[in-house]
Amino acid sequence: MQFSAEQRLRRQPDFRFVRERGRRHDCGAFTLWVVRREASEKPETHAGARVGVVASRVAVGNAVHRNRAKRRMRELFRRHQGLIPPGYDLLIVARSALNRLEYAEIERRFVDACRKVFPPAPVNV
Repeated sequence: MQFSAEQRLRRQPDFRFVRERGRRHDCGAFTLWVVRREASEKPETHAGARVGVVASRVAVGNAVHRNRAKRRMRELFRRHQGLIPPGYDLLIVARSALNRLEYAEIERRFVDACRKVFPPAPVNV
């Protein structure tokens, strides 16, 4: 699946909204904030899930480490966006442990967090 510009949190008020009203989930190497977007909030926005990634200098390190951490987290979102229902905003805050872990371990933690936050809908048989 593609990762389009409409799927990114770009404006500071969007990041602030997720932090103020969202639920926080600690995943060790990163923190996942999740909030449902209200339909009346911005009707012109993309209906799918959106993500924002934050990697601070204090928590992650220099520019090389911050950019690597952000690339890894955006790729995880791109690959597993099917686990996230439309209409949700995610904020991923990277920590220093993110770049020390193998990609498969980070992926497992992200998928586990998504399954915990967004349980699959029951199938009627």
